[in-house]
Amino acid sequence: MRESVWLATADLPRYPVLESDLEVDVAVVGGGWVGLTTALLAQRDGARVAVLEAARVGSGTSGYTTGKVTSQHSLLYADLVRRHGEEDARRYADANQAGLEKVTALVHELGIDCDLTRAPAYTYTRQPDQLAEIEAEVDAAARLGLPAALAAETDLPFDIVAAVRFDDQIHLHPGRFLGGLAAAVTAAGGQVLELTRVTAIDEQPDGTVELTTHTAKVRANQVVVATLLPLGVTGGYFAKTRPSRSYGLAARLTAPAPASMTISIDSPTRSTRPWPTPGPNGLIVVGNGHETGAEPDTEAKYADLEEWTRSTFDVEAIDYRWSAQDYSTPDRLPYVGRSPTSRTVLVATGFHKWGLSNGTAAALMLADLLAGRDNAWLPTFDATRIGDAKGIGELIKDNLKVGKEFVGGRVARLSSIPADELEPGHGGLIDVDGDTVGAYRDPDGDLHAVRLTCTHLGCPLRWNPAETSWDCNCHGSRFDADGSILNGPAVEPLEEVELPVEP
Repeated sequence: MRESVWLATADLPRYPVLESDLEVDVAVVGGGWVGLTTALLAQRDGARVAVLEAARVGSGTSGYTTGKVTSQHSLLYADLVRRHGEEDARRYADANQAGLEKVTALVHELGIDCDLTRAPAYTYTRQPDQLAEIEAEVDAAARLGLPAALAAETDLPFDIVAAVRFDDQIHLHPGRFLGGLAAAVTAAGGQVLELTRVTAIDEQPDGTVELTTHTAKVRANQVVVATLLPLGVTGGYFAKTRPSRSYGLAARLTAPAPASMTISIDSPTRSTRPWPTPGPNGLIVVGNGHETGAEPDTEAKYADLEEWTRSTFDVEAIDYRWSAQDYSTPDRLPYVGRSPTSRTVLVATGFHKWGLSNGTAAALMLADLLAGRDNAWLPTFDATRIGDAKGIGELIKDNLKVGKEFVGGRVARLSSIPADELEPGHGGLIDVDGDTVGAYRDPDGDLHAVRLTCTHLGCPLRWNPAETSWDCNCHGSRFDADGSILNGPAVEPLEEVELPVEP
């Protein structure tokens, strides 16, 4: 089944569509982890809040994570110290540890039944030449006050060379946690509005902000954009981050699964955690990341992850398979705070696949900004920063790659096939009266065709066979086979192509 285990096993509430104009103190764009947490915290400060979600609560990356909430982020802290110094590295560490504890506190305060469990987290290697990297990470993390120790073994069914161990980390069911947050927002008088896509954010002369949706407008004193990547061209973050996708599966083993959370530094990455829903034998496995739109054989990523799981564990069944998107920044720090040139639009993006601790920390910072309070972590996460020298170099390289994709992807379109050669369940380029378009023939044999120009900034799109989607390698927008938006920053669907009647 190609479906997120967390969304399939959570009874998420449904919320109405915005039907008439609305005025609030704070408008939150995005009904995921950051958006709902920020909304709840802002309400507790007395603000009138509305959450505007383009699809359904949790239907973005928040519903497709591993569900790990940990301040251990693979090999990160030694690099942060080298690049940014101990002060910035400590702020990042403190923020993420506080994010972890805030999640725990919210679960208990709100009585959310989401299988929250304390467990150790390991970052490990099986390669002797990586031992020094592990030791450096332990040293850096411990100096920063994190619960780090060097380990020589884990509860995985194979030997390792060494690992970084963090104690008292947590994992949970993210779908049920998000459902609990949304219910808390509405119970406190806030509004959660689904199927309400924001297509424009315009600051007004009187200092307020107007948000445009397909059904109505919202006027707010402040706006939080919590949409994984800010929509459209807000803040220019599309040019300061890179999109990537990873793959996950939920397996039932014939024996109890390892109780710890683990992630390898060896390539390809393998990340595991327990899956308590079916009992002690449940296991989540994630890995095989790559840049969005850059991998032609995405089905092979699922197959490779499943092969590793079956060869490592005694697997009874694999019940769910899914993929998720995230964004990274060139200097390895998220962007959190006020968008450049704005006093009223706040953002949070670039979590490097660690969005549950980082996202909660971001919500704490955003809530302080909304309430006019100081926050000690904000200078490190500054959303207006340019970055260090290495980060600037990465930024230049990434944008050169985008330019190459803009041209090269269009050249690749020159190869197309007649529409009648496209088999059910397959997508690709077809010729329609001399014009090359993207098409997908569904299992029933019906053909769906779209213009292959991303509505964000005009980059070419590539077919993703595993997810039956059209993906943009430039900035990560993704579209369903019918052209509807799956991931921003695009805010408009693809143009559908009228096809000749097939004989």
